[in-house]
Amino acid sequence: MSKKPEVIVYTDGACSGNPGPGGWGAVLIWNGKEKELSGGDPQTTNNRMEMQAVTEALNALNKPCTVIIHSDSALIINAFTQGWIDSWQKRGWRKADKKPVENKELWQDMLEAMKPHDVKWVKVKGHAGIELNERADQLAVAESKKF
Repeated sequence: MSKKPEVIVYTDGACSGNPGPGGWGAVLIWNGKEKELSGGDPQTTNNRMEMQAVTEALNALNKPCTVIIHSDSALIINAFTQGWIDSWQKRGWRKADKKPVENKELWQDMLEAMKPHDVKWVKVKGHAGIELNERADQLAVAESKKF
């Protein structure tokens, strides 16, 4: 059986004001090739842009892959590595304090985008000189400045 292709992804979101104009960026690496993706929203939040970056990167893949996502978003990383997302769904998209999970529709979009892939999560420190994370950040910031 053939192994799924491995894609390395770096994602980031940016927001000028929170809420305010925002952008997201992603750098995908497969087979020695790089692809940059970015987009934005005139009125959004940083968390929404972080989530959009992951979803857009996953949706850009045209076949099932092993995807290693690098993000500086503790919320996203912890949601998947610490089982928060499973708990939220079991509680009807409510957090432990019974409050609704913010951005439920974006979490659902991300889960849908993940379905064909084997996703692994890597937490990176933001603004720490990690080249591809800095590049994703630059893409996100550039998009946010378009509004």
